[in-house]
Amino acid sequence: MAQNSLHLTNSKEQELIIVSLSNDTKKASILLETYLDKAFDYPFKIQDSNIIDTNNSKIILQINGDKKNIDSDSFIIKSDEKNIYLIGNNEKTLRYAVYTLLETLGFRKYTARDNFIPKLKEITFPKNFNKTYKPSFEYRALFYPDCYDEEFRDWHKLDWHINDFGLWGHSFYKLVSAKEYFKSNPAFFALYESKRNSESLCMTNDTVVKIVSKKMKEIISQNPNAQFFSISQNDDVVYCECSKCKAQNEKHGGPQGSLYYFLNRIAVQFPKTKITTLAYLHTYRAPENIKIEPNIYTLFCPIEMNRGKAIEDAADNKGFLNIIHKWSTTTKNLYLWDYTVEFTNYLSPFPNLHTFSKNYKLYEQNKVKGLFVQGYADLPGDLYELRQYLLAKIIWDTNTDIDAVMDDFLTGFYGNASPFIKKYIELLIQNQQKSNRYLDIYTNPIESRNTFLSPEAMDQYDQLISQAEMVSKNEPAIAKRILKLRLALEYVYFEQSKFYGKDKHGMFADKNKEDEGKQLRNRVLNFSKSCNEFGIYELSEGGLSPDDYYQEWLAIEKNACNHLGEKHEVRFLTAPAEEYTGKGTYALTDGVRGYKNPAINWIGWYGKNPEIELSVKKLNFNTLKINTLNNQRHWIFIPKKINIYGFKNNRWKLITQLEKKDLIESSAVNIETWELKSNSFKNYDLLKIEVENLKELPVWRNRKNKKAMVMIDEIELYNQ
Repeated sequence: MAQNSLHLTNSKEQELIIVSLSNDTKKASILLETYLDKAFDYPFKIQDSNIIDTNNSKIILQINGDKKNIDSDSFIIKSDEKNIYLIGNNEKTLRYAVYTLLETLGFRKYTARDNFIPKLKEITFPKNFNKTYKPSFEYRALFYPDCYDEEFRDWHKLDWHINDFGLWGHSFYKLVSAKEYFKSNPAFFALYESKRNSESLCMTNDTVVKIVSKKMKEIISQNPNAQFFSISQNDDVVYCECSKCKAQNEKHGGPQGSLYYFLNRIAVQFPKTKITTLAYLHTYRAPENIKIEPNIYTLFCPIEMNRGKAIEDAADNKGFLNIIHKWSTTTKNLYLWDYTVEFTNYLSPFPNLHTFSKNYKLYEQNKVKGLFVQGYADLPGDLYELRQYLLAKIIWDTNTDIDAVMDDFLTGFYGNASPFIKKYIELLIQNQQKSNRYLDIYTNPIESRNTFLSPEAMDQYDQLISQAEMVSKNEPAIAKRILKLRLALEYVYFEQSKFYGKDKHGMFADKNKEDEGKQLRNRVLNFSKSCNEFGIYELSEGGLSPDDYYQEWLAIEKNACNHLGEKHEVRFLTAPAEEYTGKGTYALTDGVRGYKNPAINWIGWYGKNPEIELSVKKLNFNTLKINTLNNQRHWIFIPKKINIYGFKNNRWKLITQLEKKDLIESSAVNIETWELKSNSFKNYDLLKIEVENLKELPVWRNRKNKKAMVMIDEIELYNQ
């Protein structure tokens, strides 16, 4: 084998020369020299092509002159009997070649700040080697913290949408301003559910086409270096149903039909501009019977899928497979927006690493050409370092041995603690698979309390992280990385403890022990401080800061209440929504009021008027309080009216009622307490609480297939 390999040393006696063949290769040559100098005792030299020493072995860097025979993102690494050659199509891909050679030699770039530099005496490389490195996807953007760093992106051969897009994402509201046009020209906007709605545009309005085209011309001229420009629906399900748009939708298979009719009219005006659009929500499916202009790039957004299984392994994904296959035959420019983290809880464990390899192979097989892989953005969420590292490798080459890459990363990043971290990750995945827990990107650790985040599983994870902490206590850098993993377990514990309330594992379980409450409070405080130190400035997409999380904890501490109806029997006469049953009837009299998170203690009814039976057994009380939640963004509204009935002589008799004023539009999440009084309550064994939900959604939240939800938590009884 030694005879088939180059053994290139760099010493005073035998120098290894880096050769820069042109001005375009100088920066890459300096880059290679900088890294190799850190690995070798003797410094490297860079020579120009006109002074090449023919006696010494060389690493020769060059730009490929024959660009017809090499794809834009490809590069070549080859060798002969004496030298190594790095050949890029441009300066960027030459850097790709440099970093690929360095990785072959044992160098690693785990994050933007964390590298591994091996100590080398020689470079061992195969003789007469020749390989063209070509990506599985022509465009590869990761949205993770270290991807903001240019060197990290180049090392891992990543694109960067922030620079590449002159106009990004949801853009209708940027192209046609509702503030400017809606009052004076409502016909520019969607006729939705018989009313004009500013959340979308009329796709067949000629003036809208002119306005968008003019705006696009301005944006394109202002961003001469951008590759793409997005003309995409707003982040909503609204679309136009006027007669002309409706005709296009019927002709082309749905709301996406009028969208591509609209896009085609604009795209032909900018034939050299790559125009992207989102296939998202109501435009998710491919249009029918329409030729899409060749400069339109569809960014397919499969947002609602089980992330706990590879797509091909989930029986309920047959429909998705049909949809993506249809897209692959409808457009030549199919890109995909993938979602890889839990957006509602950045620090909660989300065991989906095992799905990546299979999924990206599937995308490649279905002719997906480009990827935008959404993660935590600039927030260092749970296991973000490993996630971004694995994803970068896979989306460059879907045939990557992901197990080997993971082992290599864990060993380098966590050192002696790596066996425990590997076992922790494996156990998370095993517990998730065993329980068959559906992983949704908008789920939470409370919903996983009986599966892979059960108290028993949490104890197992805690033991493994504790062992990792023990072996890394004398290595500050690694100990800090373990502490960040610990934050995920702390977060889950805190969130679940709010749900358990006064019961086992709950934050009020030891309500009579002030020291216990203080210790838990201090844990939350330390958690918030650690999050700030790690740069975790939000705990969810658009969510609380760590400081606000601690303040919210202090507020929730006040939600434990002692009342006369605590633990009294409750019966649902109207069944709640399956996904909002919480602790069931017990939640309404468990002595803990709900706060702003619907997953904690609240019980919800979707499109129904809840009726609840409460056993009071002639209890001496005169005040009944009911807490309701208002979160209009998620179609949760304060009810219109609450009636209280008493059961006597085999019939229900109205005792009292309370009605609220007209609903006001609000983006705030708040709790409203209803207080109903009567001296007659004590005369009954059974009470019936009848809650009148909204019959129709208010115009500002009226959407197809949506109904108003009522959410109720503690029913409190007092004698005041």
